[in-house]
Amino acid sequence: MFLAPVAVHLLLVRDGKILMLRRYNTGYQDGNYSVVAGHIDGGEQLKTAMIREAREEAGIEISPADLTVVGVLHLMEDDEYVSFFLHASRYSGEVVNMEPDKCDDLTCFDLDDLPPNTIPYVRRAIQNYRSGVWFDSLGWR
Repeated sequence: MFLAPVAVHLLLVRDGKILMLRRYNTGYQDGNYSVVAGHIDGGEQLKTAMIREAREEAGIEISPADLTVVGVLHLMEDDEYVSFFLHASRYSGEVVNMEPDKCDDLTCFDLDDLPPNTIPYVRRAIQNYRSGVWFDSLGWR
């Protein structure tokens, strides 16, 4: 039976800026920018996974009521993924790099000026979010 990994990604947008992190020492897209993200653990609900990843990577707390799914991307890279993109309307705590062994920069960037080394599917998802596109696929031939 085929099972595609499922990932969650946090679009933390404030005043036209989005929180991004530069991957480091992970073995995947190191040196490139992404957003707070991770895989869903077995038996874990979507919003619960996003709350966990936000806490683990950025040290912030988000209530399930403050999370909205704003996009889905069916991605084919080396493997097939389904990625959910969630927007947080609020959070508590101060953003802190909680995983310096996996992230060497945690910065807010202007939505109109993302770093050139943003992971392509993350860039596409941010563009989709801004233009109201809820579902997309990428990497298929």
